[in-house]
Amino acid sequence: MEHINWYPGHMKKTKEMIQENLKLVHVVIELLDARLPLSSKNPVIDEIIRDKKRIVLLNKSDLADSKVTKQWVEYYSKRGIKAIPVNAINGEGFNDLFKELELENKIINEKSARKRQLRVMIVGIPNVGKSSLINKILGKKSTKTGNKPGVTRGKQWVNMREGIQLLDTPGILWPKFEDLEVGLKLAYVGSIKDEVINLEEVALKFLELMKANYKQELVERYKLDDVETKTSLEMMEDISKSRGFLLSGNRYDYARAARTILDEYRNGIIGKISIERPTE
Repeated sequence: MEHINWYPGHMKKTKEMIQENLKLVHVVIELLDARLPLSSKNPVIDEIIRDKKRIVLLNKSDLADSKVTKQWVEYYSKRGIKAIPVNAINGEGFNDLFKELELENKIINEKSARKRQLRVMIVGIPNVGKSSLINKILGKKSTKTGNKPGVTRGKQWVNMREGIQLLDTPGILWPKFEDLEVGLKLAYVGSIKDEVINLEEVALKFLELMKANYKQELVERYKLDDVETKTSLEMMEDISKSRGFLLSGNRYDYARAARTILDEYRNGIIGKISIERPTE
């Protein structure tokens, strides 16, 4: 896979802004993609957050393999981090999130002589669902509370619910592709624009992953035979033939087949597929 430049110059500015705002909050919510928690995080986030209380949200859990997601929850638990599978579109898992936040709210108020509001910040890479999450949490009844002392002009505190406020500020961190495998995995789920990648190459790699970990789903969706003995290219040709993705002269339309395979995966049509496992 070709090298992808996905580390914008303003990353440094964003990192500094998050560090600046970190002292204003009690809890950081780190939003990850449940299908690939390691590749969908920024490697500098641990360095930024340090010992600040963190809750990990494994978003798009409805598209991930539930058995693997459970393994990820245990993985984070062993590291002292609460991980909660969520669906930012329909709000699944939000009750567990608010229970955890209310527990933290209780803890900070037990240590304080006066009533305090729990302040929260959400961070995540692009396309992991941060906007959907915030919109779903706040709903139409959200109210901005105005600027607070020590908050840079333009930043707002928004009431998530009684006693809990969200710092409404960009918490976007870009992934750093030190390993091209990370770029490939993000391409599977559509976190990289299709225009800057070789879709056919990505789809062929994805078929390899499916053959290794989700053979049954692959066979059932595309009615494939002899998967064991076939290369990913031969499987793509079989899919092209069965779907009628052919060009003049009966040539295979690899581009259309590749887009179909990736679109069907991203939309959950092939099945609940996780890209990364804690055991890897």
